[in-house]
Amino acid sequence: MKKGFSTNIERDSLLNTDFRRVLYTAEHMQLVLMSLKSGEDIGEEIHTLDQFIRVEKGEGNAYLNGHIYPLLDGSIVLVPAGTKHNIVNTGEEDLKLYTLYAPPEHKDKTIHRTKEDALAHEEHFDGETTES
Repeated sequence: MKKGFSTNIERDSLLNTDFRRVLYTAEHMQLVLMSLKSGEDIGEEIHTLDQFIRVEKGEGNAYLNGHIYPLLDGSIVLVPAGTKHNIVNTGEEDLKLYTLYAPPEHKDKTIHRTKEDALAHEEHFDGETTES
């Protein structure tokens, strides 16, 4: 029997120092923490899945198909499948956020300490969930 997942997502987001850290992977959804250094971005990309992003600290911009949306603590971004997007930290401090992918995007338990690590070890969801 699956037990699900619960956490204090604000605390986890604020304490996270990894570029990407997968917290929980279900069959149809995935929870991931991200921390972007000043001037850093996630990299322009297009997914075949839907994505929800919530900013917990810092400031930046979301770029969605040529539109720019300013981001501050409490901002959310909805990225429908097929949307060219990027998130850029425009502030002086780390941009702390969490994201939900539906369906999952990354292998469960993935930790990329830096953006360079993420680019060097690009991987995608392989069907294994947290509770597999």
